[in-house]
Amino acid sequence: MHTLNLGILAHVDAGKTSLTERLLHTAGVIDEIGSVDDGNTQTDSLALERRRGITIKSAVVSFAVGGVSVNLIDTPGHPDFIAEVERVLTVLDGAVLVVSAVEGVQAQTRVLMRTLRRLRIPTLIFVNKIDRGGARDLSDELAEKLTPAVVAMGVPQDLGTRQAGFLPYGPADAGFTAALAEMLAERDDTILAAYVDGGAALPYGRLRAALAVQTGQAVVHPVFYGSAITGAGVDGLIRGLAGLLPASEGDADGPVSGAVFKVERGRAGEKIAYVRMFSGTVTARDRVRVHRPGEPAGEAGQKVTAVEAFEYGTATGGVSVVAGQIGKLGGLADVRIGDAIGMPRDERDRHHFDPPTLETAVVPRRPGDKGRLRVALGHLAEQDPLINLRQDDTRQELFLSLYGEVQKEVIQETLASDFGLGVEFRETTTICLERPVGTAEAVETLNRGDNPFLATVGLRIEPAIPGSGVTFELDVKVESMPLHIYKTVEEFRKAIEETVRRTLSQGLYGWQVTDCVVTLTDSGYVSPETMARDFRLLTPLVLMSALKRAGTVVCEPIHRYHLEARADTARLILPVLARLGALPRSQMTQGSELSLGGEIPVARVHELQEQLRALTHGEGVLEVAFDHHAPVHGRAPSRPRTDGNPLNRQEYLLHIRRRV
Repeated sequence: MHTLNLGILAHVDAGKTSLTERLLHTAGVIDEIGSVDDGNTQTDSLALERRRGITIKSAVVSFAVGGVSVNLIDTPGHPDFIAEVERVLTVLDGAVLVVSAVEGVQAQTRVLMRTLRRLRIPTLIFVNKIDRGGARDLSDELAEKLTPAVVAMGVPQDLGTRQAGFLPYGPADAGFTAALAEMLAERDDTILAAYVDGGAALPYGRLRAALAVQTGQAVVHPVFYGSAITGAGVDGLIRGLAGLLPASEGDADGPVSGAVFKVERGRAGEKIAYVRMFSGTVTARDRVRVHRPGEPAGEAGQKVTAVEAFEYGTATGGVSVVAGQIGKLGGLADVRIGDAIGMPRDERDRHHFDPPTLETAVVPRRPGDKGRLRVALGHLAEQDPLINLRQDDTRQELFLSLYGEVQKEVIQETLASDFGLGVEFRETTTICLERPVGTAEAVETLNRGDNPFLATVGLRIEPAIPGSGVTFELDVKVESMPLHIYKTVEEFRKAIEETVRRTLSQGLYGWQVTDCVVTLTDSGYVSPETMARDFRLLTPLVLMSALKRAGTVVCEPIHRYHLEARADTARLILPVLARLGALPRSQMTQGSELSLGGEIPVARVHELQEQLRALTHGEGVLEVAFDHHAPVHGRAPSRPRTDGNPLNRQEYLLHIRRRV
C-alpha cells in the first residue's frame, strides 16, 4: 500500500480540525465526529487547544482510502504558530488548503498558498462551510487572490443552507472538459497539440491523467466544495486525495534518511521524536546518526529504544518505520526539531519561514520558581526552537522570541497548566540586529602590554552583503596554531569560529551582529603552558575591540504589507500609515476597492492591526510578511548585555575572575 503524507493548512477558524474529524469518520477510523467547540477532537489533544478551540501543535493521524495509507497532519492556522506549519512542510507529499466559503480568502490563506507554491507542494483546495449562512462560490476569488491555476472539480449547490451539496463534474460535462483541456494545454505541449487538432474533444481519461500529473507537479490546483460538519462534498475530496496527489517515494532498502519535525516528552520525561522517513528502514535497537544543520553528524550514533508507526488512526508499536512512513522514535536523547536522521536531505533542511521578530521577558510570580521556570522553558524550546530561549545571568532574567501576542498568552497558559508555574511578561519589544559599517582590526599579543592570557589573537572584521550572515576565515600560518591543544587545523578553526559567533550574538548595542566577515590575522602560543581557555577568553576581547573601531548600525525588521479596503476609506488610512512610518510602494483603486502596498516597521504593525477595524468599518484585510532589515532612524535602541561585557576591558576581566 502506498503512503501519502498530507498536511491540512488554513487560516484560523476555516475548519481544518473539523475536516480532519470528518475524514477519519468517513474512513471508519472513528465512530463519532468530535467537535472543536466541545473540545473532543482527535488532533487537538492539548487541554489548552480544547479550551481555546484552536490548533497549537501539529498532530498526526492515519487512515486508509483507495489503496493509499494517508498520514494526515493537522496544523495550526493562527499566524503566531507559523513555526509549527514550517516544520510540517518539510515532510509533506501533498496538502489540502482549507478556505471558508463565508470569510473567503484571508491574509494567512495567501501566505500559506504562496509558500506551498514556492516549495512546489502539490495542493488541493477545499472550500468549507458551504452550509453556513453567507456562503458563496469562491471560484473567481480563488483565481484572483491565490492563483489563476485553479480548476473547480464540481459545482456547489444550495449554498448557505443545510441542504448544501457538491455535484462533481464528469465526462459528460462539456463545459468542464473544455475548460480543463484549455488549462492543461497551457503547461503540456502534447495536450496543446491534441487540443488544437481536435478541439475540446479529448478523452476524459487522458485529461484526468494529465490533471493528476500537473497537480503532482504543483502547477495546477483542483478545487472541491463541501462542509466538514454535514459531510457534503467530502467524498469528492477523498477521491481527489487518492487520485490526484502523489504518494510518497523512497527505497526501504536504501541508506537511512529522515527528518525530525516534532519532539515531545513521554510520561517518564523521555524525548519522543516524530520522523518522516525518506529512505531506508529504522528498527528498535538500531544506532542512527543524528545530523544537525550546520554541525557534523555524531560519529557513534544514538540508539533507538522504541519505534511506533502511524497506521489506521494513531501510532502503534511496531518493529520498524520504513521509507515513506511517519513514525515515533524513542531513545534519541539529544535530538531536536530540524535534525536529520542518517543522511540529510539538503534541499529540505532549511527554514522556510523567517524567525520571529519580537521578544519578551518572562518573570515568575514567585521568585523561588526561577530555576523551575528555566527548566520548563527549556522543554518548550525543544518543542519550538524558534522561541529562542535567551538567559541573562547578570540580571537573572529569561527572554523568549515570539511571533505575536497570542503566542505569549498560550505560553503563559501552558506553563500554568503543564508545569504549575505562574508567570508574567514584560512589554514585547522588537528584535533588531547590527551590521558593521567599516573595516577594522585589533590584536592582543602574548607577553605584551596588559594581555593577561598566554595567547596571541588578532582579528579583522569587515562588512559583507546583507543577508550573507557571518563568515569566518583563517589567515595565519599553521606553525602559529596551538596544535598541541586542538590536534588539527580544522579543530582549531572550529573552536575560534564558535567563540566568534557566540561573541557576535551581542554587538555594540547588545543586538546580534551579522552580515560580516571575520578573519583571524594573528595567532601565537607557548607550549605546553597555553590552554584552550586562553584563546576562548581572549577572542571576545579582541573581536569587540575591532568591532568598536569598525562601528555598527542598528537595523530593525521591516514587513511588507498589502492592505485591501473600500476606496472611500483611503482618506482615513493613508494618514495613519504615514504616522506609523510606513513607506508606500503601490496604490490602486478598482471601482469601490482600494489596494495598498508598501513597507512598515515591525514595531508598528500591531498598532496598525488594532486601528484597522475602526478605520475600515471591519472590512479591511491586512497581510504582512517579513521583508528585510533596515537602519533605524533616530536614536538606536539598545539591549542590556549578558556576556560579561568584553567592550569594557576592566569589567570583562573582573567578570572572568569572578567566574574562576
